[in-house]
Amino acid sequence: MPRIALVTLAVCVLAVAAAVVSFVQGSWLGIIWVLLAGLTSNMTFLAIRRGRAAKPGGGTGSVTG
Repeated sequence: MPRIALVTLAVCVLAVAAAVVSFVQGSWLGIIWVLLAGLTSNMTFLAIRRGRAAKPGGGTGSVTG
């Protein structure tokens, strides 16, 4: 797993925890944390896909030639 994927995964987990804490305290600021968690989860997914595609073989499963 690429390092950037690990960083974005950690930020995603922390954002979810912050959202839970915000909503438990009754703050609507948790919506911002939920949006940040969604953004970072997409970044994690794309980083993992990019890392797999960069490996030899391309990770596409297509056979040419």
